[in-house]
Amino acid sequence: MILRTAAEMAAVLPTPGALFGLDLGTKTIGLATSDPGRCLASPVETLRRAKFSQDAAQVMARMDERQIQGLVLGWPLEMDGNEGKRCQSTMSFARNFLEMRAVPILLWDERLSTSAVERMMVREFDMTRDRRAAKVDAAAAAYILQGALDALGRCPRPDV
Repeated sequence: MILRTAAEMAAVLPTPGALFGLDLGTKTIGLATSDPGRCLASPVETLRRAKFSQDAAQVMARMDERQIQGLVLGWPLEMDGNEGKRCQSTMSFARNFLEMRAVPILLWDERLSTSAVERMMVREFDMTRDRRAAKVDAAAAAYILQGALDALGRCPRPDV
């Protein structure tokens, strides 16, 4: 089932259970995971893209290793909010993935996620371009997933 809001996702997810965040690129897939309580997203790895069946098999193998309950896919809207060709590609991935495994999939707005992560890597960690390139896709997936986790709102917020 492909979902568009955190409320829809929350209604179909078992409690507890980890989620995966995916940042689908043309050459790579950034992969991140949440803790079973769905409070914190962490980068896992960057997978090299191949044919869809190989990509899906890699994702499913990692889902099985971590007992993943659902996916959050970065939804690559254009800056004006329109759905472009990259959204079509992401929707195809989601639909094809569902034919192989029944799992809730949330489409989550990913606009500016990669650039935000790259800025943080430079500012906070002083990473070189080569080190950033190796880690940015998984970190972007974690950024996307954390946004969805925050919207799911399951974690207690400390009093400020």
